[in-house]
Amino acid sequence: MNRSVNDKSEMATHNQSANAQLQQRSQRLTRSLPLAACLMGTLAIAAIAPKGIAQDTAPDSIDIPVDGIDATRLIPTDEAVSQIVNVTVTSDADGITADQAITLREAIHIVNGTLPLSALSQAEAALVSPAAQPYIDFALVGDTRIELQTILPAITAAGLTVDGTTQIGYGDTPDVPAITPVPSPVVSITPAANTEVFRGLTITADEVTIRGLSLYGFSSIHRATASTPPADIFISHIAPVMGSNRPLRRRQAESARTLRLDASEHDQAPTGVVIEDNWLGLSPDGSIPVAEEMSAFGVSVFNATDAVVQRNRIAYHESSGIITTNLATGLMVTENTLIGNGLRGLPAALYLAGNIDGAQVFSNLVCANDGSGVAMFKPEGSAQIYSNDIRFNGRRVRSPGIALMGSGHEVTDNYVAFQPGPGVGVVAYPKSEQNMVRGNFFRRLDGLSVDLTSNYGVQVSDYQFNDGPNPPRNSNQRRRDTANAAINAPEFDEYVFSTAGGSTTVTGRADPGSEVDIYAVSTKNTRHYGNLGNLLTTVDVAEDGTFSATVDAPEGSEVSAIATDMRYGTSEPSPVAAIGSEPPESPAPVPYAPVCQDPPLITEVIEPPPDEPISLRIPRNIHFALDRSFISAESAVILDQIASAMAQYPSLTVELQGHTDPRASDEYNQALGERRSLSARDYLLQRGIEPERMRIRSFGETQTISTSPDIVDYARDRRVEFIFSDSRGLDIIFERQESDLQIE
Repeated sequence: MNRSVNDKSEMATHNQSANAQLQQRSQRLTRSLPLAACLMGTLAIAAIAPKGIAQDTAPDSIDIPVDGIDATRLIPTDEAVSQIVNVTVTSDADGITADQAITLREAIHIVNGTLPLSALSQAEAALVSPAAQPYIDFALVGDTRIELQTILPAITAAGLTVDGTTQIGYGDTPDVPAITPVPSPVVSITPAANTEVFRGLTITADEVTIRGLSLYGFSSIHRATASTPPADIFISHIAPVMGSNRPLRRRQAESARTLRLDASEHDQAPTGVVIEDNWLGLSPDGSIPVAEEMSAFGVSVFNATDAVVQRNRIAYHESSGIITTNLATGLMVTENTLIGNGLRGLPAALYLAGNIDGAQVFSNLVCANDGSGVAMFKPEGSAQIYSNDIRFNGRRVRSPGIALMGSGHEVTDNYVAFQPGPGVGVVAYPKSEQNMVRGNFFRRLDGLSVDLTSNYGVQVSDYQFNDGPNPPRNSNQRRRDTANAAINAPEFDEYVFSTAGGSTTVTGRADPGSEVDIYAVSTKNTRHYGNLGNLLTTVDVAEDGTFSATVDAPEGSEVSAIATDMRYGTSEPSPVAAIGSEPPESPAPVPYAPVCQDPPLITEVIEPPPDEPISLRIPRNIHFALDRSFISAESAVILDQIASAMAQYPSLTVELQGHTDPRASDEYNQALGERRSLSARDYLLQRGIEPERMRIRSFGETQTISTSPDIVDYARDRRVEFIFSDSRGLDIIFERQESDLQIE
């Protein structure tokens, strides 16, 4: 194989023709760094001292003039006292000047006490009034989009409410998927064009409420050393240290040291912060941002206690919609709609790390995200995850619907469906036991309903989609090397149980001291295993390890069971058993609609099938230039045809498979194939195709179609293929095309 020429050698050709998105990101950085450095060095650091202690790691100030910012009006935070006033924002500009209006930046400084009332003009003072609690409302005229030139000052005023619902025009509820409808915001906060702004709002005080706003576009380019995660809303006891003359590595070490609270410092974390009724990652018109304008994260809870994230629409972030990092005890996440997050980085919709003891995640709609609906990484403490609708996730990374790590978690009464992996995966390392998984409804999984990984499964794939059915425990040592202490799955005594009068007695064996939940099987994923559906009954296991239960299930249906021991946790499911008679080996597929909001399983076809089968001719592939992943004008024409067909037939789903030619390393080609499929998906998203209808896979150079080392054949290799499926019997004719072939 010739590896002297790199199909994926972007490093070798980057200086000559960089990807357009990376160029735009670089422009945002170079144009905005002086401005960000000035404000963070001279203005904002004074406002981020931890509660009750002095700030001893503030960066050196950088005196760079900034248009529209009159720093002489501000006073240092150590001299400021929060002002309990109501401030009305009347200007969409981003500055600090003595004029006729108040900007959001000025409003935050006023309530923080860093912009004293004595420094206001007469017209500005008329927009400030006494209040029982600090409050910022909005009365913008004309443009209601606030474009930031740099990061806003951290909110240090305890009890502040920033209320976008006060803006005239608020209240219209769009017809979009939502667990709880969230009205469209009118006021939006976003970086100015070609400007890099890491965070939208930074909260460092207690009892702060952010309500009714749209925040989007907050991100940063990749650097040699990663910055603190950018986010629409960032919560911690201080803001990250930025904008210093000191070396980057030293600055970031200081930031990491001061941001991470140990157990004795938890009282410094903000408490009672509420984030509600916002649109995060989306503009008020609901349009999907282009890739270079997406926010990195939605809500980043770095340090907080008893924070509440409720009734938000959180969508289309590069990484997770909600992430916890160091301290998030008592966190409540409820009634949020998380759709299409993790499109570039951390793929899980909700990522829980750090101390999450007492956290509750319930009544959320989590759909079409690129990884797990909920994922954990080395958490401290335990969480409850219940009554969530989790479907069509794992669009880019094969993973469980809910990925557990640690001990004592409770996963109950969730709907988990259409997942390219198990329903709930529990890893064994670090030690994970006493995790209860009961009462959930699973459908159309590519794995077990509950999958307990062994300690031997430490590869990335084992954490993503776990390791499948475990053998029966044959030693007490297995309790130490498998999740939930290797509790055995139940075993039925028969493959087929006889039935009489609609009632069936099923018997089997399980670990003594456990309870066995018996479920109707909703769908089969293999011949021997099915997805746990409706809970039929629960019985205790006798001291001799036997159980017996009477269930009401129709003849020809199948059942499966899980065992739960309060000392160890919940087991994997048993192989299925049939009621009355064995069902057909290949049952007729049940039609479903690939949508986030409506139940995906439909019991009847609303429109009767036509007399003649419908045949659809559709392009199968698009091509790319050497070492490139952006969409050419010729490929855009093909993608428009695909988007049109998918819009006409909403039951169509597609897997986008990225490929490369065989030159250069396997690892690079794998990544390049993924970038190509992501570019194609981004294009289709912009054309209105829902993310739950698309999956991403990269095959790199493993499935080339070239037969000789020829530049034309190599051009054919550089492609994304579209593999369509339709559960309602649409006959799809794939047409391979070469109208967009790009020869070196």
